[in-house]
Amino acid sequence: MATRYTNDHEWIRLEGDVALIGISDHAQEQLGDIVFVELPEVGKKLAKGDEAAVVESVKAASEVYAPVAGEVVAVNQALSDGPGAVNEAAEGTGWIVKLKPDNAADLDGLMDESAYKAFLETI
Repeated sequence: MATRYTNDHEWIRLEGDVALIGISDHAQEQLGDIVFVELPEVGKKLAKGDEAAVVESVKAASEVYAPVAGEVVAVNQALSDGPGAVNEAAEGTGWIVKLKPDNAADLDGLMDESAYKAFLETI
């Protein structure tokens, strides 16, 4: 499945029955150098819009919200030692959370890449 985006600059990509979640490349550019990522507990249940993680940069701290409801099944532990991975590959190896969505169809309501790019031009 293609990557989907939220108005809050999270991305989500379904791989099998698990979704990878992180912040968009645009978001990491706005934040600047990422110095810390606060990861959730594995097993935590999240409702859509719940705070899933916190990304701290030299400029600010920013919440990462769950784009869909589900259960955290893994976190990117590599970010504990190397939070800069979010800057280097925000939409790749800089993923933050793996979530098992309650309903994968919820991803259909999110923006695709072209809609997200159009959204970015409005802000």
